[in-house]
Amino acid sequence: MTSRLLLATLSVLGTLAAVDAIFGQREATDARFRIFRRTRAKREASQGNNTAAARGASLCVRTVEASVLESLQRNTHLHEFTGDYGSSIILSWVGDGTGIILALTTYSPSLSWLYLMSSKLYRSEDSGKTFKDITDVIGNANLEQQFGINVGPGNSKRVILTSFMQVDQRHVGKLFMSSDSGIHFDAVELAFLPAQQIVYHSSLDYLLVTCSNDSLWLSLNFGKQWTKIHDNVQTFAWGPGITIFFSTHPGGVKIDRKGALFLKRTEDLGKTFTIISNNMYSFGFTGRFLFTSNVEKLGEPRVIYVSSDQGDNFNQAQLPSATEEQFYSVLQADEEMIFMHVDDEGDSDFGTIYTSDDRGLLYSKSLERHMFGRNGKNDFTNVTSLRGVYLTNVVDEDEKIKTVITYDRGGEWSPLKTPVGAECAANEEKCNLHIHGEYSKYTDLVPMLPLSDPSAVGLIIAHGSVGSSITSIGPDIYVSDDGGYTWLKTLEGLHHYALLDSGGIIVAVEQRRELPVKTMKFSTDEGQCWNLYNFTDEPIYFAGLASEPGTKTMNVSIWGYREVEYNSYTWVSITVDFEELISRDCQEGDYVKWLAHSTDDDEETSAENGCILGYKETYQRLKKNSVCRNGRDYIVAKEQSSCQCTKFDYLCDYGYFRQENTSDCIEDPSFKNKELEFCLEGNEEQLKTSGYRRVPGDRCEGGFSPLRSEQRLSSKCEKTQKSVSKCSKLQNQRKCNILELKLTYPFFPFAERYDSCDCCKCCDFGISVSWRNYPNSEKICMWWKVVNISLFCTTTTR
Repeated sequence: MTSRLLLATLSVLGTLAAVDAIFGQREATDARFRIFRRTRAKREASQGNNTAAARGASLCVRTVEASVLESLQRNTHLHEFTGDYGSSIILSWVGDGTGIILALTTYSPSLSWLYLMSSKLYRSEDSGKTFKDITDVIGNANLEQQFGINVGPGNSKRVILTSFMQVDQRHVGKLFMSSDSGIHFDAVELAFLPAQQIVYHSSLDYLLVTCSNDSLWLSLNFGKQWTKIHDNVQTFAWGPGITIFFSTHPGGVKIDRKGALFLKRTEDLGKTFTIISNNMYSFGFTGRFLFTSNVEKLGEPRVIYVSSDQGDNFNQAQLPSATEEQFYSVLQADEEMIFMHVDDEGDSDFGTIYTSDDRGLLYSKSLERHMFGRNGKNDFTNVTSLRGVYLTNVVDEDEKIKTVITYDRGGEWSPLKTPVGAECAANEEKCNLHIHGEYSKYTDLVPMLPLSDPSAVGLIIAHGSVGSSITSIGPDIYVSDDGGYTWLKTLEGLHHYALLDSGGIIVAVEQRRELPVKTMKFSTDEGQCWNLYNFTDEPIYFAGLASEPGTKTMNVSIWGYREVEYNSYTWVSITVDFEELISRDCQEGDYVKWLAHSTDDDEETSAENGCILGYKETYQRLKKNSVCRNGRDYIVAKEQSSCQCTKFDYLCDYGYFRQENTSDCIEDPSFKNKELEFCLEGNEEQLKTSGYRRVPGDRCEGGFSPLRSEQRLSSKCEKTQKSVSKCSKLQNQRKCNILELKLTYPFFPFAERYDSCDCCKCCDFGISVSWRNYPNSEKICMWWKVVNISLFCTTTTR
């Protein structure tokens, strides 16, 4: 479902090329690449102590034995992109485990005139060991850099290439479509210019894209034909089935109409539309939740509405409102709960994380002073190698940045422990490990984000520093093998890293910003010791590591470039295959049982030991001294058992917060002596609570069982939204005359009644018109226009 992408850019002007590298995973449906440039951080990290004592324990690094060296040399493959001086290269994997990679080299606009050359396209069928130039297959077209390659999900073999062309003095798009993993391509000339990457539907034949004039286009046959389904579209998303959500405004989406957008839904691929939210600022769809940020009245703060039925009904989330200067951010959402960041007032660069109930409506305060930069970057990280674990950074009262971790999905946060062997600096009474995340990567302090994967149970590798707060000097590499409970410093300095063979192999290459490299490091014991291997005799300027999405592969590619003549550079790929070196398949004796989240030396001493979210999990994981191959078919084996309920199985309820260093929930002073009421589906509900609500997804049984109920009151409320209008056939209504619907600029009222006919409804920003007593009549969506801040609709008869 994902594709691995490497985008590295080098400058070919000057005495030495400077490299910016983009490297990471993105969903196949993601239309954006994140490009990081070297910029000064808006909040400087403190200049911490960088002595050997402060940096941690001594490291285990050794050169490989002669037999290992011979095996690696036999399985190291060099490919030079001779004669290609492109300033950037993009890699995309086609399918899972196929070994097929597409590589696109392009020039930045400022350099393309210098070489008078188009982009080049290459294809590999052996995981990057060799590449073949297939530019002629697409007629030497110049592909778009940002979203030129678009690979379909899974093993679909679908590939879309996007290029631009000029027709009759206007720019339009041209697509190259492949259904056989890039062996053959069919060209399709478009009537529009794509403004983003084309978005796949799970059916693969259905495609969506917006164009440069903000219209939304749909293809039902893998790009062969396209139909415009709506104008003035700001953002869109595929929903369940063939549902499409999109935000729009009849006056255009690029004008300043904050809070004036409509959210529309089509459930029949653009034939009819339903307006499901108005006065909207933005929307998002993730997990099973549809979110909208709405301005209920002009000039008032925004509020969040949530729907779990694809927009049929919305309920207002019980969250603080946000002014125009503030924002909401959904940090993560799944089928069970939502992590929501709410920005604090003022220019603070931090806010509060709230966690939801399983409906996405009631929220509890989880973490205050959560760092979220004005550049839109934050360090919230889901540790995918162990259930319930998240890392992030907070800003303390002294403006210092510190790392905290939760093991129970936001119920309780705590500092990271000091790594094994690390010592605090002389001027620090207490020190902890602090992890660099997305904010540090964006500001060029580190080259990579923390890395974990479900197949490598408990394993985390990240850049970090030890001290009273995070430092900008000398981040090193730290490893945890138990999901973040304990840490070990494993390498000094900045590195790129990758997990192979479900964590059985870790590969790292040091980032030396302006110096070439020739050495890689690899570990077969989760970072306890490292082996040095010189992968080339001629050093290269390093751009990044690339490996197949996931961690199943045994191959890794080191990408970089060499200077072939003065101020001219060519791309180089060096692929190392570990299959011959580690050829023995792991047997049952190579694994050991491990109780996750265990905090006792004797795992059997406590019935609660290892209990997180109501149950224990015991995994089979590879012994550190076992040098063997998990293999591509490896599946993590685990056993589960339920636990008795305790306070730790509960979040603090709406209006309560957890007291520091305890499991107790106490009442928020701002809610004291207030009735806890909220609106649900148009009815006022009263919450009766002792301060606790079960963590969504928690499976505990018996034990602690606090009282909690929701009682429906007799009064109605308006903190809900229902679908405003639906374009569907309406029959047996009498004929309407011309109607005028008043507008309160910039908000459009819907279905306002101005005569007894009551048959005009906003529909596709036209009017839904139907007739009574006309058996052969049918609804028509008519045109609209704004005249003197009034909306007029015209009816016709058949």
